[in-house]
Amino acid sequence: MANTVIRREFMVAALAGGVLAGALPASSYRRVAGSGGKLNIGAIGVGGRGAGDLDAVSSENIVALCDVDARALGAASARHSGARKYQDYRQLLEQKDLEAVIIGTPDHHHAPPTVRALKRGLHVYCEKPLTHTVAEARLITRLAAEKKVATQMGTQNHEHPGYIRLVELIQSGAIGAVREVHVITDRPGRWWPQGVDKPMGTPKVPANLDWDLWLGPAAMRDYHPAYVPFKWRGWWDFGCGAIGDMAIHLMDPAFWALELGSPSGLVKVTSEGPPANALSAPKWMHTVLEFGKRGKLAPVKVHWYEGETKAPAAIAADLPMNGSLFIGEAGKIAIQHDQMPKLLPEEKFKDYQGPAAYLPKSPGHHRQWIDACKNGTRTGSHFGYSGPFTEIVLLGNIAHRAGGTIEFDPVLGKVTNMPSANIFLNKEYRKGWEI
Repeated sequence: MANTVIRREFMVAALAGGVLAGALPASSYRRVAGSGGKLNIGAIGVGGRGAGDLDAVSSENIVALCDVDARALGAASARHSGARKYQDYRQLLEQKDLEAVIIGTPDHHHAPPTVRALKRGLHVYCEKPLTHTVAEARLITRLAAEKKVATQMGTQNHEHPGYIRLVELIQSGAIGAVREVHVITDRPGRWWPQGVDKPMGTPKVPANLDWDLWLGPAAMRDYHPAYVPFKWRGWWDFGCGAIGDMAIHLMDPAFWALELGSPSGLVKVTSEGPPANALSAPKWMHTVLEFGKRGKLAPVKVHWYEGETKAPAAIAADLPMNGSLFIGEAGKIAIQHDQMPKLLPEEKFKDYQGPAAYLPKSPGHHRQWIDACKNGTRTGSHFGYSGPFTEIVLLGNIAHRAGGTIEFDPVLGKVTNMPSANIFLNKEYRKGWEI
């Protein structure tokens, strides 16, 4: 039976965990005992992106490792020989000396360990997107606020100097009121396939892989290399498609600078693309998210382009691939992933100095989280920020799958104009994996 998040929890998450509340104050974090020492961390998912996360926190005391791939687990164990090894993170999360966990798994395995860890009062670093569904994002936002632990979603670019400077420029009014944002990625395409049907055949499960544990909360199906190790992103049961993979990076400065998580009435979302595939995300999608006035901020439309979609000719020259373009009343700002922002037209802004830097510089995304675990300092992508952000991003997929324009109420946490679309806010979990 589907996990149910009741309306009251939706409202608590929206009000207590929304972006207007900002980062939790340092005094509200539960501090670790002996905060001057090393943090006892368990790593869930230690191959691929998870291996990078593990390396980034290896200055701390790694006490537990978990992966369904015996090879990845063995490689991590060779570097952290004192850590206990698991293939099932439900068992790892029972280890008594844990103080914090990092989660670097496929999307469908983000919420189950995160919820379990939060309920136990552990600090959590979870890769992006924070969750697989909107309901999961709401639940995790609420739990993190209740437990007062240090949290961080793995959007490392949130701390990039280019993103920080872009937010300062937008907030200081460098290009005036922003009413239009365009964001584009070349994924899926050459990165992984989407818009595909169920693979044929039943290849043998690799000896190093525990397929049942890899599926976890997802419905049982035969193993196929079309899913593992990386192509899972394009399948609805495991991933969130290109928008879940890249909008969670590329749309971050828009969500931050334009306060898109602030109460603004209904969020209207339209997604164009090929006919919806029940199994797989689309080959291309153009999504438009419309936000009303937010305090003094003007209403704004955010356009998302993925895969084979092309940006309009009028802006194509200014919009960098895997980047975004902000169109204001007094100019434009373009930024590419991992780069610094560029004010346009260049001639108009050639002598423009911009505001003095005022946002805090980051010690690094993982270091920021470790410091918060120990000392109660801030994190940029804490779950009170990244939970509401994740649900906004996932609305693009919901509009596509529902086959029409949806109107989402961010307080009630549901689609109000098309009740049938609400089925996509949640999902069913296999027995033993419920949250």
